[in-house]
Amino acid sequence: MKYLLLVYSEEKKLGSVADSECFANSEIMKQDGYYVAAEALQPVHTATTVRVRKGKLSVTDGPFAETKEQLAGFYLVDARDLNEAIQLASKLPPARVGSIEIRPIRELGQE
Repeated sequence: MKYLLLVYSEEKKLGSVADSECFANSEIMKQDGYYVAAEALQPVHTATTVRVRKGKLSVTDGPFAETKEQLAGFYLVDARDLNEAIQLASKLPPARVGSIEIRPIRELGQE
């Protein structure tokens, strides 16, 4: 089953995790067959939020909500079950300075 591991952190704290450490962790996940995709996101000030309400488009700069931690990146993994996804998330270097939200992927058309 595929799981999205969403990395949340305060931007200033995320800088304490070296990119090389994240690359090394991704290589291990690739070798072990878990890795599907991963990307880091640009800083939150580059975000744009789009909403459509009653047919009207609204575009605002920044994220949807003001929060202490922002979405910083993601890993898409193929894990046996939630327990295995939790183990993978616990090994992500950014987990030391932020949090990792685990969300199962839902195939469209499957309820």
